[in-house]
Amino acid sequence: MKAAQDIIIAPVITEHSMGGFADKKYTFRVAKDATKIDIARAVEELFGVNVEKVNTANVNGHKRRMGRYEGMTASWKKAVVTLTKDSKTIEFFDGLM
Repeated sequence: MKAAQDIIIAPVITEHSMGGFADKKYTFRVAKDATKIDIARAVEELFGVNVEKVNTANVNGHKRRMGRYEGMTASWKKAVVTLTKDSKTIEFFDGLM
């Protein structure tokens, strides 16, 4: 079993993801082999909150060009974590609003 720091890689800060803060929905970049249960346990352990549900999506890499050479960026996994109504918010994201 992986450590919580190995499962949650980074927060995803976009205009769309910031719209979910009011509903206690937070978006993270996670390890590709992590399951929803692993992600929920990692968020609860790292931030001390109660997770209601986790939605995941695999994000495909994008085509990029550098002159005549082209390649792909790496694909990654995204998780949208919804907290319970009585749970506190994640303090890291509070400073962004």
